[in-house]
Amino acid sequence: MHRLVVLYPEPADPDHFRDYYVANHLPLVENWPGPLAWRYSFDVAAIEGEAPYFAVFEADFADAAAMDAALASPHGRRLSADVPNYATGGAVIIHYPVQDGTG
Repeated sequence: MHRLVVLYPEPADPDHFRDYYVANHLPLVENWPGPLAWRYSFDVAAIEGEAPYFAVFEADFADAAAMDAALASPHGRRLSADVPNYATGGAVIIHYPVQDGTG
């Protein structure tokens, strides 16, 4: 499995971010072919101190090739183009192969 994570720093208008994200961006995600599962949260907290991020999004894909294809698709490009409509603080995007833990 391969995971895509989008970390959102504090936006200029947190209420607009939440409203737009739920009403406009997530419906696009729901119809995005490719992810096996996805999740998000506005309740990002740090164990100590203040969290550097306001919100987080995660999507799981079968592998890196499936993620690349989903991102390069017309729908994936539409999702990327929508980010500036709500994420005035920008976005940090990372991805990695998921390793199973034991123990």
